Amino acid sequence: MRRQCKVGNRVKRKGSRWLPLAVLSWMLVLTGCAQEKVARRQEAAPSVIVVTTKPGGPLLIKTPAAEFEVFLTGDLQAYLLKDGKRLTLDEPKREAGGDYATVGGKEIRDFALDLDHAQVSAPQGRLGPRGRRIEINGRPTVAGGPSLEKTLTLEVYDDFPNLALTTVAYKNRGSEEWKIDAIATQSHRLNASLADPQAPPYDVWSFQGSSSEWGNDEVVRLSRNFSRVNVMGGISPHGHGGGIPVVAFWTGSLGVAIGHLETLPLVISIPVKVDKDGRIAAGLSIEPAVSVKPGEAYTTPVSFVAVYAGDYYDALSMYSRAMQRQGWKVASPTKDDFSANWCGWGYRSDVTPAQMLGTIPKLKEFNFRWATLDYRWFNNFGDWQPRPETFPGDTLKKVLNEFHKQGIKVQLWWVPLAVSDGQVWEPIGPEERTATAREQQKRPAQVVKEHPDWLILDPKGKPARLFLNRAAFCPALPAVRDYYRKLTEKFIRDWDFDGHKLDMCFTVPGCYNPQHHHKSPQESIQAMGEVFKVIFATTRRLKPESVTQVCPCGTTPNFAWLPYLDQAVTADPVGAVQVRRRIKMYKALLGPQAAVYGDHVELSAMQRVGREYVESGADFASTVGTGGVLGTKFTWPDYGPTFKNVFLTPAKEAHWKKWIDLYNSKMLSRGTFLNLYTLGYDVPEGYAIEKDGKMYYAFFAPEPAKPWKGEVELRGLQPGKYRVFDYDNGKDLGTLDGAQPKLATEFTHHLLLEVSKL
Repeated sequence: MRRQCKVGNRVKRKGSRWLPLAVLSWMLVLTGCAQEKVARRQEAAPSVIVVTTKPGGPLLIKTPAAEFEVFLTGDLQAYLLKDGKRLTLDEPKREAGGDYATVGGKEIRDFALDLDHAQVSAPQGRLGPRGRRIEINGRPTVAGGPSLEKTLTLEVYDDFPNLALTTVAYKNRGSEEWKIDAIATQSHRLNASLADPQAPPYDVWSFQGSSSEWGNDEVVRLSRNFSRVNVMGGISPHGHGGGIPVVAFWTGSLGVAIGHLETLPLVISIPVKVDKDGRIAAGLSIEPAVSVKPGEAYTTPVSFVAVYAGDYYDALSMYSRAMQRQGWKVASPTKDDFSANWCGWGYRSDVTPAQMLGTIPKLKEFNFRWATLDYRWFNNFGDWQPRPETFPGDTLKKVLNEFHKQGIKVQLWWVPLAVSDGQVWEPIGPEERTATAREQQKRPAQVVKEHPDWLILDPKGKPARLFLNRAAFCPALPAVRDYYRKLTEKFIRDWDFDGHKLDMCFTVPGCYNPQHHHKSPQESIQAMGEVFKVIFATTRRLKPESVTQVCPCGTTPNFAWLPYLDQAVTADPVGAVQVRRRIKMYKALLGPQAAVYGDHVELSAMQRVGREYVESGADFASTVGTGGVLGTKFTWPDYGPTFKNVFLTPAKEAHWKKWIDLYNSKMLSRGTFLNLYTLGYDVPEGYAIEKDGKMYYAFFAPEPAKPWKGEVELRGLQPGKYRVFDYDNGKDLGTLDGAQPKLATEFTHHLLLEVSKL
């Protein structure tokens, strides 16, 4: 039979019908027939990947870096080949497959795969021209249930030898229509004791990629009772959502990661739970709620399992490279992306022109070249006009002109897609809890009055809600994207702002507005990145040296809009630990030379008092030493007790000036981040950056207030003699040999080193 053209990884075969578009809405053309033919022509050398099987299994896929075993039950076990050893954290039960489908309300787990007749061929070309594709069919082993055929497909590529891609197709072989309620796939049972017999099974470090709750740690050490649902793509009950669809686990010797590798966001979950026996259960959970007619098949999105040595940086870097191979491209930063930034958020929601302008002398003294006009300069979400109470008439343009005259560029704070529809939004400070503020919020934006048809509606036909109880425009509509293009032109060309701080950006709800004629409610979620693409492209066109920052407050970013920024941000970190770990996360996803704003240094120490956070941080080292971009939101001059926590007192001023000067002189944010230390297992916590032929190291004590004493290893040095300099304290620490790069030291909180070859 003639081969059919491929759409995503769903193939229409003779005698079958296309699945409902509501099910396949995420499956845009990822690899067309022409691309596949080109990839096959490029296969100049045979693949080094070897596939073997034996009676009763397992089927073995061997690469130069890893091995993947497939068992009769469908379990997939991944091994890292390292130092002549075969290492794994996978411990499948094998008596019943971890993957299953819930059909007509009944779980079907018992499929026996026909490993002896697996079909091995060239891959489809998703991640390169060379590799192996294996298709394995299976039937239920228990009679009396739905007549389904299961096809497990794996692809392993020479260019990504640590990564195995999988899909599972469930085909209706019977005469009745069946509803697939849920599918569990890429299921794994992990045991840390396999790597370290002294460790409990759950004792691993982990990256959890969901954007679930403000302040949650995405990098955690798992505990005995750990459980996290990890919803991806969809919006959370509190309005967060999106995320990076990856969860990763690692020990000191190896790691394993799972996730999906589609280039559009999907509403799925990757739950992680420590079971009663201490093992870690993890996998992808999908709820397609689709009816499959006789002869039809439902195929899961492309998921993956990866093995690696290192920590979450290695897992996320591999994920990013695989995504970029499929056309998911990240932006290159501009030189201005690395400029230290002062933000007006220290003045909170009622910031005045006088306060902004009054800070300029101190900004010039500290050599700041960028500033941000933050929250509530505007009248409402949606129209984005100057707030008449604080910025009447042309006051906003006059403030901006004065900053420009003083040689300071300015970013503008705003939020794409969020709109005021007459419902009071949740306050983020005491200034918004007044009766006057609440009355102002009850006025819908003019654009909402004129275009109520642009709103995302929930299943009940009501305006769906975003973070802080705001309504949302549907990004799938061309008219909405055009509206945000015009807004961007107004801000950058007409008002002359130099960039954006796009804040409170997570995801959007599914859209049930009948006027939009969506084939699936998920079209709104999948189109969100297109609005950010319009904003970013328009801004770069008008001002090539602009800065576009996108902030997913307190959570991981949404990979749908991640390519459309040139300055990432640690996004309201709760303390310095999150600053460091998020800088590392973004360097993995966006590249080792990405610009990552460390956010306001005041956030490096926080305490919850009632409904508010008291911010008193001064930990510049966690941004400077890890290669982040420095930021602060100090207020100056003294406006009294209202801003006492962030006022730049004379005592703080010397500290701020020292670190701003250090940042500007070293500019480590423009260096190359090197992942030479494994988080959680190398103590003290270490970071390395290469810049201008020198190596820079940052070490952080496990207990910041207590001195740490011992040896630190300066990894990554070539043979030869080196001078070691403590650039924080201005101390020469002598020389060392690159062949034995260990330094005996004692420090409190942090140690920052510059190492130069003699």
